Amino acid sequence: MGGVTVVIPHWNRHELLASVLADLRAQTYPIDEVLVVDNGSTDGSPELAQALGARVVRLPSNRGFAAAVNQGIDECRSELVAILNNDVSLSPEWLHRLVQPLDDPAISFTTGKLLNTNHKGYLDGTFDLLSRAGCAWRAGNARSDGAPWSTPRRIFSAPLTASLFRVELFRAVGKLDERYISYMEDVDLGLRCALNGRSGLYVPDAIAWHAGSATLGSRSPEVVRLIARNQVLLAAKHYPGKLVVRWFWAILVGQLLWGVVALRHRALLAFLRGKMAGLAFWIPMRRQSSTRADPLRLREVLEANERNIRELQRQTGFDLYWRIYFRLT
Repeated sequence: MGGVTVVIPHWNRHELLASVLADLRAQTYPIDEVLVVDNGSTDGSPELAQALGARVVRLPSNRGFAAAVNQGIDECRSELVAILNNDVSLSPEWLHRLVQPLDDPAISFTTGKLLNTNHKGYLDGTFDLLSRAGCAWRAGNARSDGAPWSTPRRIFSAPLTASLFRVELFRAVGKLDERYISYMEDVDLGLRCALNGRSGLYVPDAIAWHAGSATLGSRSPEVVRLIARNQVLLAAKHYPGKLVVRWFWAILVGQLLWGVVALRHRALLAFLRGKMAGLAFWIPMRRQSSTRADPLRLREVLEANERNIRELQRQTGFDLYWRIYFRLT
């Protein structure tokens, strides 16, 4: 397989950057180049990255995760690109394990098992799945590691926390949609891949650890606002009108339940602000009819995703959210 460039979008937290760069130097698979795309850090991160051997692309301000990744893809000169959050730790074999399956031309991307840095034996997640309601599930999140997460499988979407892609995939289906800023842009990419017949592979022996929203804070109001907003953007962009009508009840139930989750995390106001911000995009994005999916293909993709969510939830114990969602829909 071809060479690999690693892209790390970054904003402040230089100690995280130093740690992940050390893990990259310890990889058993050779790396062509490490690119740190800096979103206007003010803590000396660019200088640190350069001193540790990375090439730094400086953005004048914080343009968000998606824009930073796209800049890195544009700068990439390898056949493969690994995209990493700055708050991950990598096993030495991580990259080698992800490269191997890409000898199969039918596989467009790979991702591995993400363990939780702060809770030994528990998962941060594996791969992404998407419901008809526009709510994504990071499969395995907060569950104990075990058999359901230890078997390779074809997947719909890889989290951009730590994954490997063919660079030509982005020429085929497009780069990240920068309107998402941060969060859900990887699910949007996965949906475009699925609608174009592209898929990836989950490689459970490619092990990494993730601290989880170390820059913004897990379930911070800003994280909740962005996710709530971007759920609306995803539906506006991809859902044909007839499926909005057909899935109206599922969308309503899923979104109301997500609002309850936000309330439990004392972030209801952020949730409502996110929905209002997303609705401001609804009409402009609906006018771009060329971006919306074929209804039959979208139904196939999301109904298959929901079957996978239901089965994995059944095997590992239903979250209250998904128990209620499936009971009502």
